[in-house]
Amino acid sequence: MAFVEWKRVGETGTIAEIVLNRPEARNAFNSEMAEQILEIFQTIAKSDVRVVLLTSSNPKSFCSGADLKERNNMTETEWRTQHQLFQNMFNSIQDLKQPVIAVVDGYALAGGFEMILNCDMIVAAETATFGLPEVTRGIMPGGGGTRLLSKRIGVHRAKEWVCTGKMVSGIEADRAGLVNILAKSSDIQDKALALADKISSNAPLAVQNCKAAVDEIFGMPNEEARKIEIDYYNRCINTEDRLEGVRAFVEKRSPQFVGK
Repeated sequence: MAFVEWKRVGETGTIAEIVLNRPEARNAFNSEMAEQILEIFQTIAKSDVRVVLLTSSNPKSFCSGADLKERNNMTETEWRTQHQLFQNMFNSIQDLKQPVIAVVDGYALAGGFEMILNCDMIVAAETATFGLPEVTRGIMPGGGGTRLLSKRIGVHRAKEWVCTGKMVSGIEADRAGLVNILAKSSDIQDKALALADKISSNAPLAVQNCKAAVDEIFGMPNEEARKIEIDYYNRCINTEDRLEGVRAFVEKRSPQFVGK
């Protein structure tokens, strides 16, 4: 059964839209759904897609986290084995070379919120609700919540969110710095597609190196970060797209980037 679908969108077909589609469970992911997400991201990693939108078919719930009904009565070994699958799923999102934009409305809780934190950017509705309630269930976030949230909203606020398990509205999340674009529910798809269009019109290799550089050098000492940054810069020099970008500027036209 397909719990996740993807298709190409936009005029150029270089934007992928991945849709979580298990509405009867508020898009809670079980093992089968996690395997489908992992497979889709592995497929996109090898494609000519330039930007990914990760969204939901259910406006009331982006994703409510792992399916606790499936996890009920699991042995410790079974739990650990399943969680390794979930880790692989989260990692496939964060490690994708192409930028991933989460398009969020409704509830994004526990692993559903962590799925978003593994994305690069967030477009959210004012009606979205974020939360990491794991401490209320006797566990802690295991898919990047404690590692990634502080990078977006600061250590002190991240500790508050994860230690209380509080629910956070889209408006509060935006004020905390979590969200790139906050909009009305009816507008988030258009806003996200416009952002993706802007990114996909740029040189793919340059965009991918920008993403990788920001991820790698964040929090590094300045001297070490300088060396890594220039290494990524140098990877863009000997490319057809760099030559095309200069030509297009001189000829006063839009560049036609090919990702080489």
